[in-house]
Amino acid sequence: MLEGHTIHRAARDHHKALAGQKLTIQSPQGRFAEGALQLSGQICTAVETFGKHLIYRFDTGDALHIHLGLFGKIRKSTLPLEQPKGAVRVRLIGNSHAIDINGPSICEVLATEELMRLIDRVGPDVLRSDADPDLAYEKIRKSNSSIGSLIMNQSVMAGIGNIYRTEILWRQAVHPETPGKMIDRQTFNRIWNDAKALLTLGVKHNAIITKEGASKSRGKYRECVNIFAMESCPVCKDEICRLEINGRCAFVCQNCQPLPR
Repeated sequence: MLEGHTIHRAARDHHKALAGQKLTIQSPQGRFAEGALQLSGQICTAVETFGKHLIYRFDTGDALHIHLGLFGKIRKSTLPLEQPKGAVRVRLIGNSHAIDINGPSICEVLATEELMRLIDRVGPDVLRSDADPDLAYEKIRKSNSSIGSLIMNQSVMAGIGNIYRTEILWRQAVHPETPGKMIDRQTFNRIWNDAKALLTLGVKHNAIITKEGASKSRGKYRECVNIFAMESCPVCKDEICRLEINGRCAFVCQNCQPLPR
């Protein structure tokens, strides 16, 4: 599943490419034909994201809601149009660019009230200027669930994925199995601020970069991270342990991130 910085980067780029234009919307695959027909010809007023939910707003009050899930992909291209590559669920065509979206887990039209209900379900997004970290902390400090689970719970704190979870908690010396109720406000603030800084950097470079002083890598994400999928800790050289949290693999240095008693 894509991390939050990728969706914010897409929203930023798509807003520049499409906002203020009357769009032609198609469903080459055919599975979104009815929704495409409803939206086509409307003016796109904004493209934004709430956590990992990508929202295209239109002047009628309708919104196109996209969640890429595990397998969704986005492709932006300049006109003239190319033949669709793969099973394109929805194609948005503006004056100079087209956006193809393949394999999203959610692709739907939302009315204004439905969009508001979706936004209300999503926790504060570390990359949004209107995010309220107090809402996240109030849920975390009352929870018996692990902090590793909570910061990936999109209804608690939106935008953080598996790689950022591992890296942020290592950078802040917090064991991912620490219960939320044991996280004090100072520790939470460090987690929140680090998440905001790292995901902002990710949007800028369109890559996950968590090493201090590192630049965008041409290789895989792990070349720009500290302990995710690594064998040893770069600080203490201890072996990195693998944990399973809610079905996802997390990584921890037991020495640098001691589990509190």
